[in-house]
Amino acid sequence: MRIAVDISQLPYGTGVSFYTRELIKALLEVDQENEYVLFGGYLRRKKDLVSFASSLTGRFSTRFFPFPPTLAHIVWNKLHALKIEKFTGQIDVYHSSDWAQAPSDAFKVTTIHDLAPFKYPKLTPKKIISAHKARLKWIVKEVDRVIVPSQATKKDLVDSGIDGSMVRVIPEAPGKQFQRQGELKVKEMQRKYKLRDYILTVGVGGRKNTERLISAYEHAKAGKDLTLVIVGKGEVKERRGVRLLGSLEDRELAVLFSGAQSFVFPSLYEGFGLPILQAFSCGTPVVTSNISSMPEVAGDAAVLVDPYKVESIAEGIKKAIAGRKGFIKKGFERVREFSWEKAALETLNVYKEAK
Repeated sequence: MRIAVDISQLPYGTGVSFYTRELIKALLEVDQENEYVLFGGYLRRKKDLVSFASSLTGRFSTRFFPFPPTLAHIVWNKLHALKIEKFTGQIDVYHSSDWAQAPSDAFKVTTIHDLAPFKYPKLTPKKIISAHKARLKWIVKEVDRVIVPSQATKKDLVDSGIDGSMVRVIPEAPGKQFQRQGELKVKEMQRKYKLRDYILTVGVGGRKNTERLISAYEHAKAGKDLTLVIVGKGEVKERRGVRLLGSLEDRELAVLFSGAQSFVFPSLYEGFGLPILQAFSCGTPVVTSNISSMPEVAGDAAVLVDPYKVESIAEGIKKAIAGRKGFIKKGFERVREFSWEKAALETLNVYKEAK
C-alpha cells in the first residue's frame, strides 16, 4: 500500500507534534512492506519538516508545500476542495492531521486526541474551535476510521454522534527520551534552577487546574521547604514557593521528572494524559485525577484524587511523597505496558482495514 500521512503539525512543539514524530518513527521501523508519503503544508517552518525527514530511515518519500494552516482550514475544512492526491499522488490510505480534513479517494484515517475545544470553549481560541467544528463535520461524513488514545475519548466521540464501530483505541507511549536520569544530571538541573526538594506539574491554566493545585500545594507543604515547579506556557500569580519555568525541551523535562518528589497532574480533562507515563518512566511518583482518561492511563500505579477538591489533591501529594518507593516501582511496572512499537503495529492494522 501507499500510505500518506500529514505531518504539518510536527514543528509546533505540542502533544500532537510529539505523537506525530513518535508514530512516524515507529511505523517506519516496524513496517518494511508499505510505502509512506510524508507530506506537510507550511508557512515558515519548512526547515523543521525537512530536518525531521532527514533523520528518518525506511520506505518513504516527502511532499512539502507552502500551504499554511489557515489556508488549509479554508480550502479543506470550509470549502472541502482540492483532493489530497493533488499533492501526494495516488494513494491507498490517507491519515490526516488534527487540523485539516482534505477530500480524498483513499481509505481515510484520522486521529482525534481529545475534545477539549468543545468541552472547554471558553479556554480555547475561537479560531481553533472553528477549525475543529468544520473538520469534525467532514470526519462524520467521510472518514473511514478514527484513532483515539483512550476509551474515555472514544466515549466522548460516541456521545458527540460518531459511530463507535469506526473508532479504534490506540494508547500512546512516553518516548525513549523519557528515562530515569542520573543523580549528576539532577544535581546540575537543581543548581541551574536553584531548586532543592520540589513537586512538579506540566501545563498551565483552567483545564490543568492550576489554581486548585497551588492551593493544595500550600496545604501539603505545611512549613516544609518544598517548591512547586510548573512547566508550560501561561501566567501564574507570583506566590512563595511556586516557580513557573515556561516550556522546556524533553531532555530537560526528563531530568526534572527524575528529581521531583512527585509529579502532580490534577487535570480536569485529558484525551490521554501522556505526562503520567513520562513521569512513570523517569521513576517519579504520580498524583492524578480520578476522572476523564487519567485513571485509565495510570491504572493502580498512581494516587488518584478528586481534582475539584483541594483537600483531596493535598492528601494525594502527601501520600505520594510518603510512599515514594512503592509508587516508583508500580510506575515502572505500569509503563512497560505502553510502547510506540505497539502503537505503530496497531495503527498499521487500521491501515490494513483498507484492503
